[in-house]
Amino acid sequence: MKDFFLPKTTTAKISVGLIWLFHFSGLLGILFINRELFLETTPVNLFITIVLLFVNLPDVNKGVLVAAAVAFVVGMGVELLGVNYGLIFGQYVYGDNLGVKIGGVPLLIGANWVMLTFITGAVGAVLFKKSTAVAAAVGALLMVLLDLVIEPVAPKFDYWEFANETAPLSNYIGWFLVAFPIQWIYQKYVTQKDIVFSFHLVLVQFLFFGIFSITQLAS
Repeated sequence: MKDFFLPKTTTAKISVGLIWLFHFSGLLGILFINRELFLETTPVNLFITIVLLFVNLPDVNKGVLVAAAVAFVVGMGVELLGVNYGLIFGQYVYGDNLGVKIGGVPLLIGANWVMLTFITGAVGAVLFKKSTAVAAAVGALLMVLLDLVIEPVAPKFDYWEFANETAPLSNYIGWFLVAFPIQWIYQKYVTQKDIVFSFHLVLVQFLFFGIFSITQLAS
């Protein structure tokens, strides 16, 4: 655990420090300063985070680009089916705090599929180095769990909202079924994975949205 928790290079130290600063500042800003102003910066923060993810990859080669392209295209494709036809995840719509949309789906959602695939896949690879299938399953499960944590606050943040207010079971089943093959491709094609930055980003996302979910459910 210690080996991939402590950043060793200058790039990793700066990157890890920035994502903790972004999320901690966002937490305080949303809770105590100006909720709408801080939520409107979501696209900028997400874009910077994705850039930092690729900066921290040991080697951005053809395999990385293939895995990223698959995650983006498949992610955007299933989101378009969901928003416009209610397929896979259920019937839902995106709000205005995630930036420019195509067919009702923010472009950053496609990028978010890439980010989530890479960071959760890296954690899965560390825990289960000898089995591609198990590592992919763990990565997909982490993606589902993170979605589960975000769902209670997504409507309040104007990210997205389901027709019946609460995400249906099909949403989580759909997430796993879509995420698993993408994760499998990631495990196969990205041979040199970033561990430290990915671990911290997974952790900070769970903490950030977890705190808001707990306060939302308690209110």
